[in-house]
Amino acid sequence: MKHLSILIPKGNVSLSNIESTYKMFTEVNNAFARMNKAPLFKIQLVGLSKETTLSNGLFVIKPDYTLSEVTQTDLVVIPAVHGDMAKVVSDNQEFIPWIIKQYKGGAEVVSLCIGAFILASTGLLKGRNCTTHWLAAAEFRAMFPDVNLMPYKIITDEGGIYTSGGAYSSLNLLLYLIEKFSGRDMAISSSKMFEIDIERNSQSLFIIFHGQKNHEDDAIKRAQEFIELNYSEKITVDHLASTLAMSRRHLERRFKKATSNTVVEYLQRVRIEAAKMSLETLRENVNEVMYNVGYTDTKAFRETFKKITGVSPLEYRNKYSKNAAATV
Repeated sequence: MKHLSILIPKGNVSLSNIESTYKMFTEVNNAFARMNKAPLFKIQLVGLSKETTLSNGLFVIKPDYTLSEVTQTDLVVIPAVHGDMAKVVSDNQEFIPWIIKQYKGGAEVVSLCIGAFILASTGLLKGRNCTTHWLAAAEFRAMFPDVNLMPYKIITDEGGIYTSGGAYSSLNLLLYLIEKFSGRDMAISSSKMFEIDIERNSQSLFIIFHGQKNHEDDAIKRAQEFIELNYSEKITVDHLASTLAMSRRHLERRFKKATSNTVVEYLQRVRIEAAKMSLETLRENVNEVMYNVGYTDTKAFRETFKKITGVSPLEYRNKYSKNAAATV
């Protein structure tokens, strides 16, 4: 039997992460019982005390065990905790040595959504791939620059450490773990039971690009604003560098450092975000949208759109257009 420890951190913890993990793995045990087989998981809630108050006193969780009572486990699940992430990490420092000890003792570790901040604070993610909610990407990079953040991914799996994308995409990681530990058939059955799309592998479709301005480089902020105001025009890196009175190489280096994107990548993301908004709200066809956001090459537009969103422009329109929704 595999021991599964769901942590109950201090703070505004995601109840949905806790409940979904508990219910989905419990259902696996129930399925095994219906086949007259022993349960596969021993599921336990583990906290710092016998009672944890969440969401400003709105909810109370009573863990099965305190941290000191669990000397060994097989799978550690860290749920999302919302709020000031530096404070979240500070408030939950007592979990850190315990998580490290469990991992070194052979346990695997899972973070759901922004639970990645607590996981990264252990140092176990250093030099590894990781994902989290795309909205938290800039803050995560600032706090943990030695982690290879992949905010477009739904799931990462590396060396017995698993991370999931934002919000309810954590359900896909839970399905992934169910498949890993109990087989493909059980994962498919669980996906049907809980009505989860088992094949999702990217957060790209859900990302809203607001521009990465959480930095102190004023010259690069001016470059970003210039791109955002003039994205429909022909913009070259050389012209932008000349406008800012710096060399192309210097601009590209500072731009990448400040935004985590190259200038060209940033321009592409601004244009595609504008295209997404047009496809959602306006009646122009795909080619008209393409020209309006600064593309003249149909193939390049479609390839860039799909690279960033994971779907074609037409598929995006069919999924999100207000006009399409009104005809359903």
